[in-house]
Amino acid sequence: MLEITVRTEGGDRLVRPTAEELAALVARIGADEDNFLVLQRVPDLPDVFAQVWHRTGDVYAVEHRDGTVDRHFGTLFDTPEAVTAALTGWARQETGWDAGRAWERLEFAPSPEVPPLDLSEPDRAVLEDRLRLELAAGYTDLDRLAELAEDHLITAERRPVSPGQAKALARRLWLERVGQQSAWQGETDPERLTRAFAALERGGITARENFACCGSCGHAEIGGVAPAEARGFVYFHAQSTEHAAAGHGLTLHYGAFEDSDTTTLGVGHEVVAALDAVGLRTDWDGTRDRALTVTPLDWRRRLVG
Repeated sequence: MLEITVRTEGGDRLVRPTAEELAALVARIGADEDNFLVLQRVPDLPDVFAQVWHRTGDVYAVEHRDGTVDRHFGTLFDTPEAVTAALTGWARQETGWDAGRAWERLEFAPSPEVPPLDLSEPDRAVLEDRLRLELAAGYTDLDRLAELAEDHLITAERRPVSPGQAKALARRLWLERVGQQSAWQGETDPERLTRAFAALERGGITARENFACCGSCGHAEIGGVAPAEARGFVYFHAQSTEHAAAGHGLTLHYGAFEDSDTTTLGVGHEVVAALDAVGLRTDWDGTRDRALTVTPLDWRRRLVG
């Protein structure tokens, strides 16, 4: 797999595609409303990306940026195979991936200077703590983090954080978290959880991470994302994610689409078995009146972006 995400013009997002999947996407683009792909590192790094634009019958315009506006380059390719080779090399960070091609530095206006935040120390602490919790939860991206930074302290009387200040703060804290996770070794508990959920999906139980804002919304919405053949479901919502990220256990809500004690408890036992298979322990009394809790839990979810 390639350590990138690929976004299409239509809004699709593919995380860690294979080289073959990337090649298929490059070969596909060209039709109206399907003209470009944007590639970002995993984890996302601000202003580090590659992209390709193509209209059927025309050449392929490929660009890449390495962190600043003066490190943004572009060139043209004739074939999707050549584009795929270049983008695959970029994704793998191969030495000389851009050799043999005349890359032109593209000119952009410098970004406007952003004034420093004018916040009291208590407000600054509240804002940064909220953003760090969002980062620790691990399901955000830079755009959502900047939106949270701009909105979190808004009142009817003031908007203390401008869009530019929010973006700068989000980038700073994002890179802080990326630096922390670079020291993590091996599989983390959230990655084990993802493996368990994938196994449950294969077994006919719809499993969703960080799904909906709360339990009421989760129960109301889970049926809408489940395939017709699904026997049951398990999920944890955003509030549970933040609880786990704050150093506590993770609450899992489960149930069966054929609502009976037997089928519901059967789903619960399948969830426990799937978690046990990946080395995660649960606290559950075996009754349908109580949710499952994954504990103890070391919540270190790697950012993707």
